[in-house]
Amino acid sequence: MDTDPLMARARLLWESLAGVPVSFASAGGPTVVTAPASALAPPGWVGTVLLGDAAVVTAPTEGVAYAVRRALSGVPTLSLTDPGALARVWPVAEVLGPATLAYLSVEDFRPSLRAAGECDRLPAGHGDLLRLLSSVSEEDAGECGLEEITSPAFVVRHGPTVVAAAGYRHWPHSTAHLCVLTAPPARGRGLAREVASAATAHALASGQLPQWRARPPESRSVARALGFRALGSQLSVLPVSG
Repeated sequence: MDTDPLMARARLLWESLAGVPVSFASAGGPTVVTAPASALAPPGWVGTVLLGDAAVVTAPTEGVAYAVRRALSGVPTLSLTDPGALARVWPVAEVLGPATLAYLSVEDFRPSLRAAGECDRLPAGHGDLLRLLSSVSEEDAGECGLEEITSPAFVVRHGPTVVAAAGYRHWPHSTAHLCVLTAPPARGRGLAREVASAATAHALASGQLPQWRARPPESRSVARALGFRALGSQLSVLPVSG
């Protein structure tokens, strides 16, 4: 049994997001369940979350769940979020991910020294945040999730313009899902770490579990710098129809 409290909280979160009773089992392969309302993947997709040495997989229908169980029966658990390993045993139409799932405890937090006094605070949905979002590609805007935050936004400006921002969305089980974005001309200057540090400190102060989900290496690097620990990964796939 895993006694890591950070791992236990992360698993509890994703078990609840599955939408049906399920648990991470560290033996016998992944736990595959039929869960049409699962939040592990978009509607109609198959979602896999790997945390430590155990995985949970949700499927939209029983037929798809049966096919997934058969396909994954010989796949090592640690390869379940590897698109290449999956493609070798089961045909899929589209793939989202994999994304690294990282979490942070108060004891491991390494705050940015600049964040304490240099970040402004804006309410979620503020016009300056929307202008920052409109300045980046559609892919970057969707990846960061900044438009969906429910916390205040912590920002850095260049003159009147917001060039970096971070906040978080309240998820179940007191989880703070971090969202960070830097305007392309301002990248490489440590601003992502600065604003993310302020948002993370805000979440920790209210007893929440900070979660960092990211695909780009640069984003994962910022998370590591703040003390986040990668505990697993997430992959969503759309089955081939027919």
